[in-house]
Amino acid sequence: MLHNTDDCCIFGMPTKKVWPYGLILTVWLCCSSLPIKAQQPITNPVEVMALRTIKKSLIDINKNLSNWNRGDPCTSNWTGVLCFNTTLDDGYLHVRELQLLSMNLSGSLSPELGRLSYLKILDFMWNSIGGTIPKEIGNITTLELLLLNGNQLTGPLPDELGYLPNLDRIQIDQNHISGPIPKSFANLNKTKHFHMNNNSISGQIPPELHILPSLVHFLLDNNNLSGYLPPEFSELPQLLILQLDNNHFDGDTIPISYGNMTKLLKLSMRNCNLQGPIPDLSRIPNLGYLDLSSNQLNGSIPPNKLSDNITTINLSNNNLTGPVPANLSGLPHLQKLLLANNSLNGTVPSTIWQSSTFNGTESLIVDFQNNELTNISGTVDLPLNVTVWLQGNPICSNSNLVQFCGPRNGGEETTQSSTNSTDACPIAACPPPFEYSTMSPVSCFCAAPLLFGYRLKSPGFSDFFPYERQFEEYLTSGLELNLFQLDIDSFRWEEGPRLRMFLKLFPVYDFNGSSSHIFNGSEVRRIVSMFTGWNIPDSEIFGPYELLNFTLLAPYQDVFVISPSSGISKGALAGIVVGAIAGAVTLSAIVSILILRVCLKDRRAVSKRRHASKASIKIDGVKSFTYGEMAAATKFFDSSSQVGQGGYGKVYKGTLADGTAVAIKRAQEGSLQGEKEFLTEIELLSRVHHRSLVSLVGYCDEEGEQMLVYEFMPNGTLRDNLSAKSRETLSFAMRLRIALGSAKGILYLHTEADPPIFHRDIKASNILLDYKFNAKVADFGLSRLAPVAGIEGTVPAHVSTVVKGTPGYLDPEYFLTHKLTDKSDVYSMGVVFLELLTGMQPISHGKNIVREVNIAYQTGMVFSVIDGRMGSYPSECVEKFMTLALRCCGEETDTRPSMADVVRELENIWLMMPESDTRTTESLNTDSGVISTSPSSSSKVKNPYISSDVSGSDLVSGVIPTIAPR
Repeated sequence: MLHNTDDCCIFGMPTKKVWPYGLILTVWLCCSSLPIKAQQPITNPVEVMALRTIKKSLIDINKNLSNWNRGDPCTSNWTGVLCFNTTLDDGYLHVRELQLLSMNLSGSLSPELGRLSYLKILDFMWNSIGGTIPKEIGNITTLELLLLNGNQLTGPLPDELGYLPNLDRIQIDQNHISGPIPKSFANLNKTKHFHMNNNSISGQIPPELHILPSLVHFLLDNNNLSGYLPPEFSELPQLLILQLDNNHFDGDTIPISYGNMTKLLKLSMRNCNLQGPIPDLSRIPNLGYLDLSSNQLNGSIPPNKLSDNITTINLSNNNLTGPVPANLSGLPHLQKLLLANNSLNGTVPSTIWQSSTFNGTESLIVDFQNNELTNISGTVDLPLNVTVWLQGNPICSNSNLVQFCGPRNGGEETTQSSTNSTDACPIAACPPPFEYSTMSPVSCFCAAPLLFGYRLKSPGFSDFFPYERQFEEYLTSGLELNLFQLDIDSFRWEEGPRLRMFLKLFPVYDFNGSSSHIFNGSEVRRIVSMFTGWNIPDSEIFGPYELLNFTLLAPYQDVFVISPSSGISKGALAGIVVGAIAGAVTLSAIVSILILRVCLKDRRAVSKRRHASKASIKIDGVKSFTYGEMAAATKFFDSSSQVGQGGYGKVYKGTLADGTAVAIKRAQEGSLQGEKEFLTEIELLSRVHHRSLVSLVGYCDEEGEQMLVYEFMPNGTLRDNLSAKSRETLSFAMRLRIALGSAKGILYLHTEADPPIFHRDIKASNILLDYKFNAKVADFGLSRLAPVAGIEGTVPAHVSTVVKGTPGYLDPEYFLTHKLTDKSDVYSMGVVFLELLTGMQPISHGKNIVREVNIAYQTGMVFSVIDGRMGSYPSECVEKFMTLALRCCGEETDTRPSMADVVRELENIWLMMPESDTRTTESLNTDSGVISTSPSSSSKVKNPYISSDVSGSDLVSGVIPTIAPR
C-alpha cells in the first residue's frame, strides 16, 4: 500500500527515525524562548487599545491597516506606526509617529488619538476622512506636526489645539473646515507654519496672533475671512509669507504698517475686496513677490523702488490711476509685471525691459492692457525674451506697434517635462521598473528610482526655468544626496499659484565599484522620513513644500514591512544571558533548516509539476502546452525564430504541430513579469473575445518556464511600423483605421467584458497588426478588473492600486493619486493617437509628445508636427484627430472623453474622409464584417468598423454603452 510522501517525510527522513530528535529539539526551543519573551518590550497597552479604536473609526477599503489586528504595534511593524527605539521610564514602547499618508482612508478621526500621549507626528494627509477634528488631539503635548490636509474634514477648529506647546506645523488645508480661527492659537509659541488655505474658515483674523514669536508662513487663502486686516501683524518678528487671497475683508484698507514687515518675502492678497491706496513697501528689503490684484485699490503706484529681489508684481484689476512709475525699471529678477485693467495714463517707460539683462532661461512678461496709456518712451525694440501687451490703450491706434498691440499668441506653458536625454542608450535595455539614471556621471546606468509627487505651496517666482538648477541644488543638499541623483521628470503650475512636480531619485553610481542599482532599505526609509518629517530646511525663494505621495517600485515594496527594531533600555544584562541561550538554539535550528531544505526542494519540484495542471483545470478553453511542444515549434528557440524582445524576455514565431503559426512570448529568468502577471494575462484573455484583441492560443508552465502562446501577427507592433526604419509607410487613412480598431478593443474591455477591465498598459508596442494591418491590442499582464457595484448598489469611481505602466503613456492623475479609472486608459490611448499623427516616441530627446503637440496646437502650427512619411492627407480630418488626441491627454480626468465618445468621434472623422483615401485601406480588409467597396459606395459603407452603435463588439444594441466608474 502506497503512502502519501507528506506523511512519510519530516526533515527529509523517515518519520520513525526523526521523531525523537524532533521532540527533543521542540522542547529545547520552547524552553529556551521563555526568558526571551519575558524580556521583549511591548507597546503601552493604553496606546494599543487607542490604535485599535482609531482603526475602527476609519474605513480602509484597500486593507492597508489589516495588520493592525496582529501582534504588538511597535514590534510587529503595524503599517504607518513608528515607535521610539527604546522603552521609556515606564518600561513600555511608545508610538512616535502615525504616518498614514495617501492610503485612501475614509471614515472619521477617533477621539482616542488623544491617548497617543508621546506622539510627535500625526499624518493623515491626502485621504478622504470626514467628520470633525477631535478636540482630544489638544491633549498630545508632545505633538510637533499636525498634518490633516487633503481630506473632507468639517466643523470648527477646536480651541484645544491652541494649547499644544511643541507644535511646529498645523496643516489643515484643502478640507471643509468652518468657523473662526480660535484666539487660543495665540498660545502656539513654537508654531512656524499655519497652512489653512482652501477651507471655509470665517470671521476676523484674531489680532492676538501678532504675538506669535515663531510664525513664518501664514497661508489662509481661499477662505471666508472678513473684518479688517490686523495692523499688529507688522510686529510678527519672523513672518516671511502672508497669503490671504480670495477672502472678503469688507472694503478694508491695507495697513500702512505692513510696509514695516522687514523680513517679508511674499505678500499676496488677491481678490480680497480691499480699498484705498497701496502702502509704500519699498522698506521691505527682500520682498520677492507682490500680488494685490482684483481688489478696489485706488490712487497711484508708490514711486519708491521695490526690492531688487522682486520677481512678480501683480496690481491688475484695480482702480489705480496716474503714470507708470520709473521705479518699475531696473529690477534685475523681474519675471512678471501685471498692471492690466486699471486707469493708468501717460507714458510707458521702455526702460522697464531695456534695462534688464536676461540669460537663456529668463524672460519677462509686461501686461498693461486696458489702461489709458498714450506713448512709449525710448526704443520700441523688444528683446526676444520679453513680451509686452498694450491692447486696449490709446497707444494702440498707432499701426506701427503690432508687437505690442497684436493678439495674444496662445497661452503660457504650464507643463514641462525633463530635458534630460538618454538617446545614446540602447532602447529598452533597462527592464522595468529600472530605467536610465539620466544625470548619472556614467551614461546608461540602469537603476530603480524612488518616485515622489511634490508641490511648492507658495513659491516666490512666476517662472521656474531660471530657478530649476537652484532648486535641484537646494533639494539634493537638503536630502544629503548628489546633484545627479535627482531628476525633475516634469512640473506644472496649478491654482494658487502652486508648482507641482514629479521627482525621481536614483541610487548613486560609485566609480570605486560599490554601485548598486537600487537604494538599500535604510536609505529609502531615511529619504522618505526626510520628506514626511519636514526635515528639509525651508528655502526663501521656494517657500513651503508638501509631499503628495511616494511610489515604491517593485524593489522597494517591502522596505516598510521591516522597520528598525526597538531597543531595550531595561534588562540589558538579562538580555545578554538570554542571547547566549538563543545562540545555542540558533545553531540547532540551522542544522534543522539544512535538513529541511532537502525535503522542501523535492516538494517544490512536485509543486511546480502540479502547477500547470492546476491552472489548466481552473482556466477553461485555454490549452496547456508542454515545454517539448514549444521547443519543437521554435526549432528549440533558435535565434532565427526570434521576432521580438522586451523586458519580460523574447518573442518567437512558432509553428504548432497542426501548422498553425503562433507567437510565443517566453519569459526570461529573472523577468519582472512575475507569476501574478502571467496568470492575470491567461485568465483575462481566456474570457475576452473581440476582433481587436489579440487571441490567446495557450500557455506553457513547466520545466521552470513561463510562456504565452498568441495568434501570430505578421506585421508586428504599431511602434515598429511608425519607426523611421519601417519599410512600409502608413497612410493617414490606415493610421485612422488602426486608431479606430484599437479604440474599439479598449471600449469592449471597458463596457462589454464582464466585469469590465482596465488595460493599464496601452502603448504602441502593445498594439499588433495582422497581415491586413488590422489592429489588435495585446499584453494584459498589468490589467485590472474595474470596480463593480457593492452591497449598497453603488460603484466605486476608481480602483486604488500601485502605479504601473510605461513612462510617457502614464496618466498623470493615476501617477499622483494611485486611482486607476477608465480615463487612465483613455490618456494612454491619446498618446498612441499622437504617435500615429507625428511618428514621434512618447518621450524622446528629453521632450514629451503631449507637450510638444500642445505647443504646436496652441500656436497654430498643427501641421508642423505631422509625420512627413504619412504622405498627403485631408487637413480637416487631421485637425479633428489631433483635437481628439489632445482631449484624451487632458491633465484632469474629468476633461477627457469616455472611450465610447472616442470611438464615436473616430467614426465621424472616418465618414469625413475622401472616398479615394478609404478605398485603398478597405482593399486590405475582406473580413465578413466589412462592407465591400464599389464606385457607388455611400459614405455609410466606407468604414470597415462602423456599426449602428459604438459598442466594442459591434453588436447591434441601439444603445451607447457606458461604464459606471469615471
